[in-house]
Amino acid sequence: MNETSDGLLATDEPPPFTVDNENGTSPFLIVADHAGRYFPRRLGQLGLSNAECEAHMAWDIGAGAVCCLIGKALDAVVVLQNYSRLVIDCNRTPGSETSILDLSERTRVSGNIGLSQRHKLARFREIFQPYHDRIATELDRRREAARPTALISVHSFTPVFETAARLWHVGVLYNRDRRFAQILLELLHREDGLVVGDNEPYSVTDASDYTIPVHGEQRDLHHVALEIRQDLITDEAGQRMWAALFARLLPQAYQRLT
Repeated sequence: MNETSDGLLATDEPPPFTVDNENGTSPFLIVADHAGRYFPRRLGQLGLSNAECEAHMAWDIGAGAVCCLIGKALDAVVVLQNYSRLVIDCNRTPGSETSILDLSERTRVSGNIGLSQRHKLARFREIFQPYHDRIATELDRRREAARPTALISVHSFTPVFETAARLWHVGVLYNRDRRFAQILLELLHREDGLVVGDNEPYSVTDASDYTIPVHGEQRDLHHVALEIRQDLITDEAGQRMWAALFARLLPQAYQRLT
């Protein structure tokens, strides 16, 4: 650990977020909280091996690429978080037990053990906050322009968790408001050969999530969270196939909703 009062990120390091198709005209705002796997230079790899830094514990494999392809197809703005969720999880409430993990499933993250409040604050201030401020700025701009908006949050999940196989191809997630999710579930169930999870393999809650409760529910926006199984979007062919599917179904669902 080598964080100092000068800040966490050096000026030549990647920014905390990337915006793709910034001037998109679609009502959809597509976000990926775990798109990136960068580690700030001052943190090294938090004591992890190269293989661990490339695995699901560090990022949502394929999710960012799928978001960008959907954004291109629909002319939608896409906001991607660039740093590993192990630095700070941008879909968890800051200060919560799961915000900065020192144990990810069974893997010890030694660089996160015994962090001071100053170190935690640096990660919040330089990575978490700018990403969510950018989402909020985009949503504020649309609200001021009276522009219809739907928030789409995209993640990916592992085909096996511990020893349990996950047979779903995709999950549709929601919390209090299931309107968008319900329509999208109906459309996905019509697709041949898909195993679709209804709030599986995860569900959205105030305790486990941040993006949908804060940016979707608190603003009373139409919204949905998507979980795509990672082995289906590891390569470009899979990413293009799933992006094409959602580029086709999301507008259908939104049209029915509105």
